[in-house]
Amino acid sequence: MANLNTRARHERAPLQLLPFRAVWRLVSGILALTGRLVAVILGLVFMIVSVVLTVTVMGAIVGIPLLILGLLLTLGGVPICTSQ
Repeated sequence: MANLNTRARHERAPLQLLPFRAVWRLVSGILALTGRLVAVILGLVFMIVSVVLTVTVMGAIVGIPLLILGLLLTLGGVPICTSQ
């Protein structure tokens, strides 16, 4: 079953479609990179805000889950940690 999926994915496109395929790959790569960058930046911001909130006892209720969310966003945005 795996051979069918890899074979279908690597089929050659007709020569007329190669420019469109190249543009599509370029745009999708830029969007993937931008999405990862936004995820890492948001994760770092959430972690900084959570550390500031955790200084107070009442803010710790919100700060600790925000810290966990920021950590997960940051790890999800790093390409080494994903399974793609």
